[in-house]
Amino acid sequence: QVRLVESGGGLVQAGGSLRLSCEASGRTLITYAMGWFRQAPGKEREFVAAISWSGGITSYQDFVKGRFTISRDIAENTVSLRMKSLKPDDTAVYSCTAGDTLAAVAGGSSEYWGQGTQVTVSS
Repeated sequence: QVRLVESGGGLVQAGGSLRLSCEASGRTLITYAMGWFRQAPGKEREFVAAISWSGGITSYQDFVKGRFTISRDIAENTVSLRMKSLKPDDTAVYSCTAGDTLAAVAGGSSEYWGQGTQVTVSS
């Protein structure tokens, strides 16, 4: 009954920017931590960023620090990932996830997952 739907992916040139959004169904996940993972073809899924239920605590993977910003709008049950200075290595399917705690989300043990949105960065 809980759904996460991502949007905002696309094709950009290296150095460009994109903003991804994830909308949760209803108001079920207001108290859940949320985050983003990504997976490139032939590669393992990897953690990107996470945010606490209140939005007061964030966590980032080292390779996106200073370039990506995660935020959430509790009233609208959405979480966003603003990405700048994109690199070809950022090309992947980006998936939204939600779980009981920030640690669970960052560790990949979240209960809920979206189907992902494609981000492609060209040289």
